[in-house]
Amino acid sequence: MRIERIELRLLRLPLVRFFETSFGRIHERPFVLVTVTGDGVDGVGECVADANPFYSAETTRTAWHVISEFVAPLVLGREFTHPREMFAALHVIRGHNMAKAAVEMAAWDLYAKQQVAPLCRVLGGADARIESGIASGVSIGIQDSLEELGDRVDTELAAGYRRIKIKIKPGWDIGAVTLLRERFGDIPLMVDANAAYQLRDAAHLAGLDPFDLMMIEQPLDYDDVQDHAVLQTKIRTPICLDESLHTVKVADEAIRAGACRIINIKPGRMGGHGQSIALHDLADGHSIPVWHGGMLESGIGRAHNIHLSTLPNFTLPGDVAASRRYFSPDLIDPEIEVRADGTIAVPPGPGIGVQLVHDRIASATQERLELRSSR
Repeated sequence: MRIERIELRLLRLPLVRFFETSFGRIHERPFVLVTVTGDGVDGVGECVADANPFYSAETTRTAWHVISEFVAPLVLGREFTHPREMFAALHVIRGHNMAKAAVEMAAWDLYAKQQVAPLCRVLGGADARIESGIASGVSIGIQDSLEELGDRVDTELAAGYRRIKIKIKPGWDIGAVTLLRERFGDIPLMVDANAAYQLRDAAHLAGLDPFDLMMIEQPLDYDDVQDHAVLQTKIRTPICLDESLHTVKVADEAIRAGACRIINIKPGRMGGHGQSIALHDLADGHSIPVWHGGMLESGIGRAHNIHLSTLPNFTLPGDVAASRRYFSPDLIDPEIEVRADGTIAVPPGPGIGVQLVHDRIASATQERLELRSSR
């Protein structure tokens, strides 16, 4: 596999509905679309960095800079026997996993298309999961009122989603969970704090224990492991780590410290599919279940997530939801749909298996850059 061309597009899509976390509220989603070309075949990847450095230090602008100035020179014109080699080829660049992942995942799509195989097969997906589809959960942001939150959950349950996740922050936590348990009973329910709490809030977070939640995701700082380990000794609700686990090594340390009982995998956070597979295997070896997180991706990134979610240790419903929840229209056709049983079919075609709608991509494009190999 030889990458001869890289195209970057800065896209901006309006969200169907605002999305609010402890970081704030957004109404649109900017992202960098990466296309890599080799032997006349294109592979695509989506950089999940946002406009602001809130979830991570990376932004769409830093990703554009790092890809164009540093990643591209290291991969253009270079021969790779397999896309799993790419992350190691970028080791001289410290951090910037989202920028690396966008190119690496595009290379996986390219490689799978060259092999005329669905990406899930190249990644090592389980036959049963590929055939049955992946279980889908949904993430609901902070709403303007508890009544609106209840109505949103009602709508998503009616759509078939197998698990509800709500965003929480101080002042919007126990009251929200109380409402949902009273209104919907024992539905599969989890909460995501996006690092909104501190260890001194342990007694307050223990107030969530009676509600039998599947997990609390990333309650403490984005770069913390040890305090999460201490917190887990003070609460019964399983802790799931997200932002803290940006490398396989850190994940190994967190598991050994007892900082998490469940792991969220996002390939953008990890640096691509290769590192995500390594984290999946590490967690599996410790009997820790994993699930696939979401970053408000378009259908392009969402298709990548579906294929990765076919690996056998993705045993919990992920945040890979239908396109219509976020973008109307999406950038692919047909769009990602959730079936009545709460599953999403794995696109069967080569690579990510979805068709890009190029006029929609062109309409959403704000900037474009093309880089070619000189070798």
